[in-house]
Amino acid sequence: MLRGGPAGARNAPSLEQINAEVFTLTYGSIVRQLISDFEDIEEVNKQLEQMGYNMGIRLVDEFLAKAKITRCSSFRDTADVVAKQALPMFLNVSANVANWSPDQTECSLVLTDNPLADFVELPEEYRELKYCNVLAGVVRGALEMVNMEVECRWVSDMLKGDDCYELRIKLKEHRDEKFPFKDDD
Repeated sequence: MLRGGPAGARNAPSLEQINAEVFTLTYGSIVRQLISDFEDIEEVNKQLEQMGYNMGIRLVDEFLAKAKITRCSSFRDTADVVAKQALPMFLNVSANVANWSPDQTECSLVLTDNPLADFVELPEEYRELKYCNVLAGVVRGALEMVNMEVECRWVSDMLKGDDCYELRIKLKEHRDEKFPFKDDD
């Protein structure tokens, strides 16, 4: 989706590109308008996550159509696909999957670059703003469409002085696919 900067992974299918700066500034304008409309930072965080969720449930179809991947057999495989294929396809960045829980139901996507946050500085009064919360929503929405109910939350944010952007993903439920028809054997 973005043009500019080094690609995170070379195997990501190409999509029609837009200028990264235009995308970043447009996103910043959306965040600013939400702050103006709601005045409550926690509500802005919820709105950003919901916007991302709505995008994620739609983006997954495009990803599955263009990525040419096989079915993921586990949450671990799914996290790798998100980090190494989906993020490069849509944001032109990749992430590392790290910090797995012992039961393999929780991990982190660690990004050292985030085009949404280019040109952004958070003033002190917005320290509670989860500026990139739209990405948490996108991941949640996309994974829900492949029958994985997850919880996503930011645990590190370079806009707040951390060394990286870390999105923590927790698998709450992995539902079996259900088809509305029966095989006639």
